[in-house]
Amino acid sequence: MKLLVAIVRDDYEADVIFALNAQGFSVTRISTTGGFWRRGNTTLLVGTEDERVPLALQAIDEHAGPVPDTSGTPSTHPPHRATIFVLDVDSFEHY
Repeated sequence: MKLLVAIVRDDYEADVIFALNAQGFSVTRISTTGGFWRRGNTTLLVGTEDERVPLALQAIDEHAGPVPDTSGTPSTHPPHRATIFVLDVDSFEHY
């Protein structure tokens, strides 16, 4: 089992959540801010089976907004549409 922690821009949060829900993923949404410009971000938590991770990543990739224009930005810190951490989960419980 995996836990995806996806940080996406507020502007595209609804599109990403809708796409994940359409693929059968449950999503927990957390409002967050961060980065150099302190722009609004949303952190999404998605628990899934290992074999479904590529499907979730594809949904996020396709709906996280347009590819940003990188002209005029330093190559050492290009803008991103989403940052995703894929974590191993040993166990989980429902109460």
